[in-house]
Amino acid sequence: MNKQSVIPRAALHESLAHDSGGKHVSGRAEFIDDMVEPAGTLHAYLGLSERAHAEIVSIDLEAVRQAPGVVGVLTAQDIPGENDVSPPHKRDDPVFAIGKVQFWGQPMFAVIGETRDAARRASRLARIEYRDLPAALDVDAARAAGGKLVTEPLKLERGDVAAGLAKARHRLTGTMLIGGQEHFYLESQIAFAVPGEDEDVTIYSSSQHPSEIQLMVAHVLGIDQHAVTVNVRRMGGGFGGKETHGNLFAVVAALAAKKYNRAVKIRPDRDDDMAATGKRHDFRVDYEVGYNDDGTIAAVDAVYAARGGFSADLTGPVTDRALFHCDNAYYYPAVRARSEPLYTNTVSNTAFRGFGGPQGMVGCERWIEDIAYALGKDPLEIRKANFYGTDDRNVTPYHQTVEDNIIHRVVDELEASSDYQARRESILDFNRTSPILRKGIALVPVKFGISFTATWYNQAGALVHIYRDGSIHLSHGGTEMGQGLYIKVAQVLADEFKVGLDRIKITATTTGKVPNTSATAASSGSDLNGMAAKNAAEQIKARLVAHAARMYEVAETDVVFEPGGVRCGKQFVPFEELVASAYMSRVQLSAAGFYTTPKIHWDRGNGRGHPFYYFAYGASVSEVTIDTLTGEYQVDRVDILHDVGKSLNPAIDMGQVEGGFIQGMGWLTTEELVWDGKGQLRTHAPSTYKIPLASDVPPIFNVRLAEWSVNKEPTIGRSKAVGEPPLMLAISVVEALSMAVASVAGYKIAPRLDTPVTPERVLMGVERLKREGGR
Repeated sequence: MNKQSVIPRAALHESLAHDSGGKHVSGRAEFIDDMVEPAGTLHAYLGLSERAHAEIVSIDLEAVRQAPGVVGVLTAQDIPGENDVSPPHKRDDPVFAIGKVQFWGQPMFAVIGETRDAARRASRLARIEYRDLPAALDVDAARAAGGKLVTEPLKLERGDVAAGLAKARHRLTGTMLIGGQEHFYLESQIAFAVPGEDEDVTIYSSSQHPSEIQLMVAHVLGIDQHAVTVNVRRMGGGFGGKETHGNLFAVVAALAAKKYNRAVKIRPDRDDDMAATGKRHDFRVDYEVGYNDDGTIAAVDAVYAARGGFSADLTGPVTDRALFHCDNAYYYPAVRARSEPLYTNTVSNTAFRGFGGPQGMVGCERWIEDIAYALGKDPLEIRKANFYGTDDRNVTPYHQTVEDNIIHRVVDELEASSDYQARRESILDFNRTSPILRKGIALVPVKFGISFTATWYNQAGALVHIYRDGSIHLSHGGTEMGQGLYIKVAQVLADEFKVGLDRIKITATTTGKVPNTSATAASSGSDLNGMAAKNAAEQIKARLVAHAARMYEVAETDVVFEPGGVRCGKQFVPFEELVASAYMSRVQLSAAGFYTTPKIHWDRGNGRGHPFYYFAYGASVSEVTIDTLTGEYQVDRVDILHDVGKSLNPAIDMGQVEGGFIQGMGWLTTEELVWDGKGQLRTHAPSTYKIPLASDVPPIFNVRLAEWSVNKEPTIGRSKAVGEPPLMLAISVVEALSMAVASVAGYKIAPRLDTPVTPERVLMGVERLKREGGR
């Protein structure tokens, strides 16, 4: 087929298939473990600690070294640079422990073997003598041990909280425990290092942050960053778990590759991956709220304490973002919110889809629920009474004015389209006569801020080449983990040049082409990289327009890109012909694009600023049925209306909304992390850690995008971020379960279910409310 004869259709805002979708389902997508290994490739495996907190009295690795197939062992003494992979570079996260271990599963050494099996078996042969130290394993234990922090806490405050609480007609206090979550990416952590000449090393890493991998490898090897090239074609899932925790594996592979001058791969088992890498932070939220007879909130005073783990990692930014979302979609006349990022003898918790925002919202929805049950009202009535306004009542706890509020329209439309009110009445009738089964329904809004709160991360680069045949090479700093970023940015480029997607080559993300990239995180991938690619295209287009104007003797204003080519006055010139003539005229057909997010600023010390470029909105209605004898339940129906602005690719965005909801539902219902009294993670495999199955998808699952929404800010295509916000829509499942449990006591007692709301917690909630309700 002659590609030059294809007249392309418009690419932006259309539902197009994921560029690797067919490869994913057929098994043809190449991941790092599928790559052809060079002859002589070695394999590394980590030796992990078996104490939560202990001094290392002695460590004997002789049996490890003598094991069959072992080439050598790496310890901290083999590190030529810094023994540290901490993302904030606080030197609190060693590659290999020295002197003491601070969590069960901490890396102590790495075995390098001829085969992965040989290295893995040998890693179990070390003889280590420990001297146990006191271990703080959760928030309460950390507080009891003195409340040591892993990073600086944050306080957000606006208004007079003491006066607001004093003047309120009613006050309530409470505590909520919010569980963590394992990322459970399908592809485990993995890195593959190939040594080059001099100091050079090339790393193939399953990472959301190639530039940080580059930086960490350079630090540990004691070399300049220019000697380290990191390539990422795709990940088999990330969800935040590969933002910082891929550093360790890349560094170990690079260390071994340079020491033995052979390619080295490292891939842990699922059990060891779960033991050695961080999770979503679990929180304890303590709150006091003042409110009035109509349910409007007068003042909020809340403390969000998190299990940080043994090092800072990203706990500071995560707990900050929890506070940023302690309001969800609600205005507080007076508010004080404080974070407490606690040191614990557990693996350092890290980024996870939503980055603290989900925990902030869950805590907030708890006191909304408390107010509703105290006043005998539908929680939706309390939610609506406290919504942010458009012209007033629109300032957040961090003093940013909400300028794009559409939550009223989103909720009103979903309330009507889901038939919420009639269904709620039907459920109330059902619960009056059903002795065993009880139902619940809830409608919950979402308002989520978009941008990195670390302002310097809000930048992106892209590199675009056009070759003589009119084909286009695209590289940018974003990484693909299944979310559809690559296809969206390719659509942007196709739209700019008015060519078909078949003319655009999507290439692996590499530090050798686009430097100093930000992590693909914070739902910012399309916003940042799409705009950077657009900037590169605009540079090239300006040169092509000037060239066409000269060549065809027309004004530049008369040169217009159209599908398949360029119209120069009355003459149409195919794109390939224009490019070929531009080359012959020595016109540069390559450009490095760049973009920085405007308007944003943040003063953390004073808790004030404009940290978010815009907000994404959504709402969901969930209906559930519980068995009051066993606590078992099912989600019967879910209705979602979600705001993605003017969608770049509705099919991809729908997938993100559906998948985000199910992942959020798993976090809040079935995914329970359990550490034993010694600090060992006991839920470290799918046999004990339960992610949602296909059968857990609600049998009625109605998902719509708010097609009328257009981003108020000039984002790429006026779209909005979609990666993280949908996860929080699953809070409606918790609220629906709460209603079902509350029915056993006539809806007069707030159930106050901690998460995850497992069947055991549902059953215990039912029994507690029966006792307290006198039934």
